[in-house]
Amino acid sequence: MRPQALPGLGLVLPLLLLLLSPPAPSTAPRAPRFDPTWESLDARPLPAWFDRAKFGIFIHWGVFSVPSFGSEWFWWYWQEKKIPTYVEFMKNNYAPNFKYEDFGPLFTAKFFNVSHWADIFQASGAKYVVLTSKHHEGFTLWGSEYSWNWNAVDEGPKRDLVKELEVAIRNRTDLRFGLYYSLFEWFHPLFLEDKSRSFQQQQFPVSKMLPELYELVNKYQPEILWSDGDGDAPDYYWNSTAFLAWLYNKSPVRDTVVTNDRWGYGTICKHGGYYTCSDRYNPGHLLPHKWENCMTIDKFSWGYRRDAGINDYLTIEELVKQLVETVSCGGNLLMNIGPTHDGTISVIFEERLRQIGTWLKVNGEAIYETHPWRFQSDDVTPNVWYTSKRKQKLVYAIFLEWPTSGRLFLSQPIATLGVTKIKLLGHGQPLNWTSLKPNGLVVELPHLTSHQMPCKWGWALALTNVI
Repeated sequence: MRPQALPGLGLVLPLLLLLLSPPAPSTAPRAPRFDPTWESLDARPLPAWFDRAKFGIFIHWGVFSVPSFGSEWFWWYWQEKKIPTYVEFMKNNYAPNFKYEDFGPLFTAKFFNVSHWADIFQASGAKYVVLTSKHHEGFTLWGSEYSWNWNAVDEGPKRDLVKELEVAIRNRTDLRFGLYYSLFEWFHPLFLEDKSRSFQQQQFPVSKMLPELYELVNKYQPEILWSDGDGDAPDYYWNSTAFLAWLYNKSPVRDTVVTNDRWGYGTICKHGGYYTCSDRYNPGHLLPHKWENCMTIDKFSWGYRRDAGINDYLTIEELVKQLVETVSCGGNLLMNIGPTHDGTISVIFEERLRQIGTWLKVNGEAIYETHPWRFQSDDVTPNVWYTSKRKQKLVYAIFLEWPTSGRLFLSQPIATLGVTKIKLLGHGQPLNWTSLKPNGLVVELPHLTSHQMPCKWGWALALTNVI
């Protein structure tokens, strides 16, 4: 049962939301298409660009990048959970009276070269980018009017980092620009007061969270709005459905924006635009609803860690496998990096991004704008994953291990002599193959030296006219 609202709140909140919402565009009025109910909002078709994109970059950057120890949840683990390793880290490296807020001025972004960032992202082959505009610590990377003295314009960099990245992405790349936003804040007094009353009052959403979301959307027009951090509060506390109805009906990005499923306790993997279901979600099978695998190159943290070892990072082979598995099962891959407090992207993150971009230059045809095939993986030969382009009558078999025999057995496709054609992406010459009964085929791979290989870390066959 939902908690009862405080007296008068049912009247006050809609009025406040009307005041917070910007006026409708001056063009001809447009009738709302979506009501503030999950039934109506969930019926909104996902803008087609998102499914075609397949691959995006996540950026976790904030004050947590200053201690850069353990996790982006540093403040929580240190002050709330008092985990010994975090407590000892502070004891050994900072003065006894040092507070988390004292990290703010040290978040300098001194070497933040936004053009270099944009060029790396373009080289990665990603089609969208999502920046943490505000994480659970509450520090905003823009000059929020509702986060006085705890934002990147008033404190630290003294720069609008969101704006700088937005401009660079839109001027220097073909990526779509998106923003992550944490609904709650660990230690905000209004949120804690609301929580103490079992979320029967909504001081924090009305005075902080909702105004900031409207400000973000109107000022930066993100085409991905990646919500997170419900603080165990239900969606009606956050007034999520009313905000999403405005986003879909009246906002400047109403026709192109995509959203995820983290809009309150109980909504994940159930309501919203596409599903994320959990961090690092990779089911390994086809889902009926569009989904995204948000994952990290650093296996243990979303934010940058000075204490990370080389084995803490996924290899390029592991990253290619994640991408291929995800796309074959109908998902998008959102690959996270964590920049440093002074605004640099560490060389290991840059290398991984450039490596996957090199792989996509050869094999992107088997990834971008594809659809799941009738089988997602081969049930006989391991590490073979399928995608398809129905209109072109193409099936792609992406194999992550080159067979020592030079012959690749595919158990699922049914080929037809004189009709089916097979080629290796990046090689181009037709390959010989033998049909098997009742289905399947054996492909004779070209004899290539390591220098002649079209790419490393995985290869893709394009099969025309198979069923």
